Amino acid sequence: MSVSSQANPVERTSPGGFRAASSGPAWKNLAVEIYAPIRVEKGRIVPAVTEPQIVWVLAGSAWIEEREIGGRWLKTEVKKDDLFLTAPGPPYEMQWKATGRQPFEIMTLSLGMSVYSRAMKDVFATDARAVRLRDISGFKDSFITVLLKELRRELTAEQVSALFVQGVAQSLAVHLARRYTVVTGTIRNHRRRWGLPGFKLRKITELMSRHLEDEFNLLRFAQEASMSEFHFSRMFKSATGQSPSQYFIGLKMESARRLLKETSKSIIEIGLDVGYTSPSRFAHIFRRETGASPTAYRQQARA
Repeated sequence: MSVSSQANPVERTSPGGFRAASSGPAWKNLAVEIYAPIRVEKGRIVPAVTEPQIVWVLAGSAWIEEREIGGRWLKTEVKKDDLFLTAPGPPYEMQWKATGRQPFEIMTLSLGMSVYSRAMKDVFATDARAVRLRDISGFKDSFITVLLKELRRELTAEQVSALFVQGVAQSLAVHLARRYTVVTGTIRNHRRRWGLPGFKLRKITELMSRHLEDEFNLLRFAQEASMSEFHFSRMFKSATGQSPSQYFIGLKMESARRLLKETSKSIIEIGLDVGYTSPSRFAHIFRRETGASPTAYRQQARA
C-alpha cells in the first residue's frame, strides 16, 4: 500500500479525504501525509516506488489486495496499528475495501534515499549493495509505531524541530536496514554477515514451498544449508526477519488463503494440504496469523 512521492513534499495522488501533510525545510528527505482513503477502491495502478515507504493504519479496518500488474492478487486484512512496508520497485496494482463502521484512516511516510542509503552503509558497510529492503504487508512493529507517533505529533506541532524530525528519520532508516532487509548478492564483509547468502535462502524457501504438507523440520533445512541448527536459525532470521518456523507457517497460510479464495475444496481438505491433520488446529493457526477464521476469510474473499 503506497503513495507516490519524492520525500519532500508529498505528492497528493491518493484518493480520499486529506488530513495533514509535512512541509517546509524541517521535513527534508522525509514526507508524511495523513488521509482517509475512499472506502472502496478497485484496480488502482500505483506508480513506481522510488523510496522506502511505510503505511500505518491509524483507525478502522480494511481488506487490502496487492499484485504485480496482471499477476495474482494477495489479500490482507488490516486493522488499527498495522503497517505496510514497500521497497523501491516497479508499478503495481492495488485495491481495498474498508470494513466496519469506523472511518478508515492512514498515515503514509516516504523516506528519502539519501537517509536510507546512509543507514545501509552504516549497517552493512561495503556489503550494502548486496542487500535490499523487503516488502511486507499487514505487520506490527512497536518500535516503528513509536517513531511514527512522534512524527504525527510533530506534524501538528506549532513549531517543528528539524533536528528531532531528522533524528527520527535516521533512526527509522537504521531500524529498516537492520530488521527488514534480505541478502541478494555476495557478502564480502564477514564481520557484518547478517543473513544467508541469496542462493541459499532461495534454495531453502523453495524447499519449504514444495513441502507445505510436512511437519516443520529444522534439522532438515539446516542440513540443506550446510549449517548447524543454531547458526542456520540465526542467519535465516537475519535474512528474512522471521525464524524458519515462522516463515514456514507464513508459507502455509499464504497457500491456504489462495486455496480458500480460488478453489471449492473443503476447509478440512485445505488444512490437510498445508499439513494440519486437525481441523481445529488449522483453524486456530489460520485465525492467529490472518485475524479471521478460514470460513470468514473465504466469505470475505468472495464477497
